[in-house]
Amino acid sequence: MKYSLLLGALVAVLGLSACEKTTVNNPAPETVVVPGPAGATGDTGATGDTGATGDGVAVPGPTGATGDTGATGATGDAGAMGGAGATGDTGATGAEGAEGAQGETGGSTVIVPPQQ
Repeated sequence: MKYSLLLGALVAVLGLSACEKTTVNNPAPETVVVPGPAGATGDTGATGDTGATGDGVAVPGPTGATGDTGATGATGDAGAMGGAGATGDTGATGAEGAEGAQGETGGSTVIVPPQQ
């Protein structure tokens, strides 16, 4: 029994010593900077040169927009209709044709009525 208590205490000491110990780091106090009194106002700077204008500019401006298309012109009136043409001359009468040969007379004609 003596040894079992000593053995248990030894295991507990070894087990606890193997655990990670937490370390608490307190943050450093913040330093507040208080501004001092304002200094005297400085002198006004010199005026800059006037910029170049017109053709002397190294990079010309963009081209202006194209103008709108002009309106379509009005359609002209229709021309006057021409007059009717003159009537042509009447053609000459043709020559009389020759008379045909006379056929034979006689003979009888047979008419067969269709059957009903």
